[in-house]
Amino acid sequence: MMVETTIQDISIEALRNGDRAEFARLVDAYSAPIYHLGLRMLGNEQDAEDVLQNTFLSALTHLPTFEGRSSVLTWLYRIAVNEALMTLRRGKPEVNIDDTDSSDENENIHPTQFVDWGALPEDELLSTEGKQALDHAIQNLPENLQTVFLLRDIQDLSIKDTADALNLTESNVKVRLLRARLMLREQLSYYYGERMKKEKSNG
Repeated sequence: MMVETTIQDISIEALRNGDRAEFARLVDAYSAPIYHLGLRMLGNEQDAEDVLQNTFLSALTHLPTFEGRSSVLTWLYRIAVNEALMTLRRGKPEVNIDDTDSSDENENIHPTQFVDWGALPEDELLSTEGKQALDHAIQNLPENLQTVFLLRDIQDLSIKDTADALNLTESNVKVRLLRARLMLREQLSYYYGERMKKEKSNG
């Protein structure tokens, strides 16, 4: 099957040939999602800026060998995730997203008991403090679950593109995504459970 040679009117052929204007268009088109991914993973603006810069520097270096089997954005996300993980693991033995655990597909998922916080009004769930609680919960996810959740549920990649970006099978992605959602729900249930207790005691 022939690979599409343009993504959002950006010419892969021109990029491979070193067209600087086309590379500038690539940076303009994809800087925002790459930066937001770095910020979500690292929680620090300067680190996110470094991930953004290093992602495009690495892309520039490797563009001549980019085969176009996945979209440019999926490829950039893969580079960005590795850059972010390298930042997180600085000073530790280097591990990257190619080190996957195939046992994910066979792992049983056991849901936990959750606090019922459905009684809280919607504006409470969407408040600044509520969003901060979600961000904190995402930061607390294990790295292998966090990256899947961020790419699929925050950056809105498809299951297939998430799998391509992380060098996982689609089954791995689905299992890790479920585990991530369950862990987030548990953390947020605890947070909102405490909030409800305070509301009752103050009432």
